[in-house]
Formats: sequence, structure tokens, C-alpha cells
Amino acid sequence: MEITWLGHSGIKLQGSKTVYIDPFLTDNPVASVTCDEISDADVVVVTHYHGDHLGDSFAICKKTGATLVGIHELAVDGEAEGITTEGMNIGGTVETRGVKIHMVQALHSAEKGDPAGVVIEMDGKTIYHAGDTGLTYDMKLIGEFFNPDLSFIPIGDRYTMGVPSAAKAVEFIQTKKVIPVHYNTFPFISADPEEFKKRVGDKAEVIILKPGESYTL
Repeated sequence: MEITWLGHSGIKLQGSKTVYIDPFLTDNPVASVTCDEISDADVVVVTHYHGDHLGDSFAICKKTGATLVGIHELAVDGEAEGITTEGMNIGGTVETRGVKIHMVQALHSAEKGDPAGVVIEMDGKTIYHAGDTGLTYDMKLIGEFFNPDLSFIPIGDRYTMGVPSAAKAVEFIQTKKVIPVHYNTFPFISADPEEFKKRVGDKAEVIILKPGESYTL
């Protein structure tokens, strides 16, 4: 599976299916791709109803015919625009186009519905995207129940965890590998990924990407 950081919290998973998570591209100063450049997608997953996560999700689904997966209220809005949707809620699981998505808790806010994290199973790999969240002891359950191969953890502070709490989250999740996200998009969420790597230590392999760079899992 090829994993590409699109900038901010946006992720592309390329395997037997093409999955986008939180594709905030338009108005994202560090985005590595534009919405116009995307021509293929099977599933678009949105963690919560904020503009920097919903981003270009509806537009991508309309262009490609991808299925939108998100919290119920977001799916209702997508369906009203003619998009194929799979609405769900925290604790639930949906499987669409050969991709399994579990919705887990996140501590944050949202314009509609609740914020969430997602655990995605595809091609024998388990990926956790924390969305926007503060540190929560419930992350231990994600590690115990899902045993993620790789996790995307926000480190930008102010609206999410900062570096110290994000490093503690890695310990709770017991993920094998971690990629820091949601930082340095804007000045008010600046963070040092090397400091994050230092704090994580030997608890997990920390993979630091630049927007547009990929990692093969």
C-alpha cells in the first residue's frame, strides 16, 4: 500500500482501492495536489464536519463516483448533492467497495454531527487516522482492539494535541508506525516533527513526510 501525505490531515491510500481521507486541498497553502488533478477515487472518508477536513470531499466524489463515508449528518448532506454515501456513527463499521471503515471517538468539535477518528482495513493492513482530537485514555482501546500497523496523529496543538500529548497517544495506541499530521499548514499550528520523533523514541517508528511524499507500507 502506498501512503501519500497531501498536506494538513489529507491522506491518499493507494492499494487495491484508492482511498482519500480528509482531502482539504483548495485553500490549503501546503497542499501537494489540486482537486482538478484527482481523477480516480473509490472511497473518500471524512473524520468530521470542519472545512479543513471536509475540504474537497464532495467535489472529488462527484468527479470520480467515489463513495463518501462519514458521520450521519455529513452523509445526509452529501446524499442531498447526489453523492453515494455511507453514513455511520462512533462505534460502527461499514464496508464499501472492499474497504472496511470503523468509526472511533475523537475529542474535538464539529459544525454538524460528532467528530471522529477512523480505522481503515484494506489489503491486510490496518490504518488509524485520529482526525482532530485531544489526548484520551480511550486510545488504549484502539490499540488493544485494532492493533494498527500505521497511525496518523495530529501534533499541531491549539486545535488538537501538541507534541507532548501526541507522543503519549502513540504509547496508548501501541501503533507500529506513525506519521505526524495537522501541523505547519498555518502559523498557529506550527510544530516540530523531529521533536515528536524524539519524544516517541522507540515506542514506534516515526515517519516524517513532506506534503506530496509517499511511504510504502
